[in-house]
Amino acid sequence: MIDYIVVGTGLAGICFTEKLLSQGKKVVVIDNEGRSSSWIAGGMYNPVVLKRFTEVWKINEQLDLAIPFYKRLEAKLAIKFLHPMPLFRRLLSAEEQNNWFCAADKPSLERFLVPSLSRMQLSGVEAPFGYGQVNDTGYLETHDLITHYRNYLTSIGCYRKECFDYDALSFNDTSVIYHDLIARHIVFAEGFGLLNNPYFKDLPLDGTKGELMLVKIPDLKIDFMLKANVFIIPIGDDIYKVGATYNWEDKSDTPTEKAKQELIDGLKDIINLDFEVVLHTAGVRPTVKDRRPLLGRSLESDRIHVLNGLGTRGVLLAPFLAERLYNNIENGEPLEENLSIHRYKKFKIKK
Repeated sequence: MIDYIVVGTGLAGICFTEKLLSQGKKVVVIDNEGRSSSWIAGGMYNPVVLKRFTEVWKINEQLDLAIPFYKRLEAKLAIKFLHPMPLFRRLLSAEEQNNWFCAADKPSLERFLVPSLSRMQLSGVEAPFGYGQVNDTGYLETHDLITHYRNYLTSIGCYRKECFDYDALSFNDTSVIYHDLIARHIVFAEGFGLLNNPYFKDLPLDGTKGELMLVKIPDLKIDFMLKANVFIIPIGDDIYKVGATYNWEDKSDTPTEKAKQELIDGLKDIINLDFEVVLHTAGVRPTVKDRRPLLGRSLESDRIHVLNGLGTRGVLLAPFLAERLYNNIENGEPLEENLSIHRYKKFKIKK
């Protein structure tokens, strides 16, 4: 008998699995290695909502967990995938300048927002109102993390590449049974694939398609992230990630010419430089209408759990939510109402 089956190796699945292994739990991870949103994500982490200059919910707790977590994982896997770097938000008006100064004066944001504006001159970039600098930012190379973590799980004999068969899952009061596996618990961290899960398919997982480009911009020469209508992230050798789009109707992972043009237009709005599109890719983010994650157990069994709904801020949320769910399952710590799936009527647990 093992302790856990984990389904999925996106950020949610990796962070929960690593939490289990750090606690000495016996785990088997199952994944079909499909194109999850984590696989193609920009991977940017940022503690501030840059449209309104407000702090992200519980951001200090998220940062204090996530950065040490990823550094430990880098050391364990002997790779570099965490790239801290400043983020500069191009300001568009005197009103935005004033809003920036007001936000930087708030105690909750003083850790993150540099109060003085930057007037740096960048080749091919117009910024008459300057830039605001955000600290405690960077990006995670999610593709590298996922690839190496799957290889690591394979090396220790606890990884299975297969499509999960829900019909093969059964349970009793003390365990779940899946083919030859008997475990104390199963956690589904499937991203948008949750819609096919019979235990959680009624959750309001909306899904937002995002498209992203890799572009070569030889003359830009920046070593920080730049944000305006789109974000620009330098990843080396004059290659930059440019993203991202939001589509609430299309649930496919097929790149579209419309979104590509939207990204190109957004990039041209920032830079007046020659560039070449190297790659264009797409994925569906697991988003929720109330913009809160989905954690908790199914109504059918307290052995079946979900970890989902990370949305666009999964880099910082994933370690934080993995910790919350682990403590809920193992230590009986209640989940906050705005994290728990039991905030929804169909999943309400009767007292």
